[in-house]
Amino acid sequence: MSKTVLSIKQFPCPDAGFAAQMFNRIAPAYDILNHILSLGQDFLWRRKVADGLDKEQKLRVLDLATGTGDLLLSLLRRNPNIVEAVGLDISENMMALCRKKIARHKFSDRVRLVRADAVNNPFMEESFDVVTMSFGIRNTPDPLETLIEIRRLLRPGGIALILEFSMPTNRILKNCHRLYLNSLVPLIGRIISGDVNAYRYLCTSIENFAGTEDFSRLIFNAGFSNVQITSLTFGVACIYRCYKPMSS
Repeated sequence: MSKTVLSIKQFPCPDAGFAAQMFNRIAPAYDILNHILSLGQDFLWRRKVADGLDKEQKLRVLDLATGTGDLLLSLLRRNPNIVEAVGLDISENMMALCRKKIARHKFSDRVRLVRADAVNNPFMEESFDVVTMSFGIRNTPDPLETLIEIRRLLRPGGIALILEFSMPTNRILKNCHRLYLNSLVPLIGRIISGDVNAYRYLCTSIENFAGTEDFSRLIFNAGFSNVQITSLTFGVACIYRCYKPMSS
């Protein structure tokens, strides 16, 4: 695959302030809507990400855009070899819910939560063995900058696992999914969260974000190697697994 430089303008994303305000508003309904709108598939997707970690070595893990903590919890449950886990998010309301979940599941001694932007964080270079991010990179102002920051935070040979929505490649499935995103999702979002604009935006962001080939090129452009793509549920989501080279 060629490392063609892509223009980030192809993938319009909000600024950090917009994202923080939106997720603060929808935080109370966020989990239930995720489960309803994915037909429960989001549980399986996160487990698949969690099962992609090395089970033998002790790991330091950072979960960016941790939100209410569902991926963080899945990582901890399925990987007792995680010795340090950090969850980072820009939304205080989402993190408040995450904090309660962590305490309820008795993981407080293994988790540190940090409120910060993904690319403006307090972590030193090469601080983590694994960096994960679920359904967050398309909501960052600059996905390439976010990927470059993920690479900075990883030790040489470290792994990034990015779970993100996508559009099916099959034309019939793609059209059906687009209809679902543009009609049913905003309606259910309005009924449960009361915020139709947020769910309209979230659906539009899925349609407008990079396809799997373009996003893979973006990952290579950020300096990663050996990108592996796992398509989920007929292509409505994908896991991107990529490695920081052992030497630059």
